[in-house]
Amino acid sequence: MILKLKRTPGLYLVGFMASGKTTVGRALADHIGWPFVDMDAEIESREGRAISEIFRDRGEAGFREIERRVLRTHVRSIETGQPCVLALGGGAFVQPDNRELLQNNGVTLWLDCPLDVIQRRLNGDMARPLAAQPNGLGRLYEDRRPLYSRADYRVEVDTEDVTELIHRILKLPLFGQ
Repeated sequence: MILKLKRTPGLYLVGFMASGKTTVGRALADHIGWPFVDMDAEIESREGRAISEIFRDRGEAGFREIERRVLRTHVRSIETGQPCVLALGGGAFVQPDNRELLQNNGVTLWLDCPLDVIQRRLNGDMARPLAAQPNGLGRLYEDRRPLYSRADYRVEVDTEDVTELIHRILKLPLFGQ
């Protein structure tokens, strides 16, 4: 593994909503024997309500503050040597403070999934606040791509085969193969 991963054993999966971060992250964590955390699920658990409700009641800025606090808690744990695969929400890596924190404390993996696949996976999912406006989805996707490209590694998500995606990730130089 690369030196940065040995120092702070955090693997952070970033990418657009419905790109497969949770599914791939859980399978990757199982494969390498590390714990897995889905940031969105943890936020909902801690707050006792759905992300859509947090957005409605506190706005995106309020949600992002909660997200930032939860992320920092996990990064502190990772800094103490506790490894973790963390699936971030689609907007977490877009935030400059979060991006800097992650890039200094582990390895970021961008799951780059085509927009048409994301649209098919979302299929009118109104539980995701930023997906509720279909016309704005494409614009949001394009706006975020340059920011996701700042991740340490990019993995193309051009298949639904999770085993194949894990194989691609394990072939990255950070695993020293």
